[in-house]
Amino acid sequence: MDLYKEILIHALAQERIEVRFPELKLDAQTLVESVCYRALEEIRAILRDDTLSDPACFHRIEAIVTTLESIGSHCGDRHDFG
Repeated sequence: MDLYKEILIHALAQERIEVRFPELKLDAQTLVESVCYRALEEIRAILRDDTLSDPACFHRIEAIVTTLESIGSHCGDRHDFG
């Protein structure tokens, strides 16, 4: 599944779901763009956070992966952050 669909599915799952989306005021593209923009803001804050300064940047990478997963993006199984 491509990233757009993953994010859209996750974003819609956060909404109150009925046969229609009565509370949804945005079209699908605007909704995905809004969620992505918020994720990018979080990632920028993570990268600017000097308290996450371990040599391998593990904590920064873990925080970025967590941010992406929170919007529905599966980041793969290359790292075990648990």
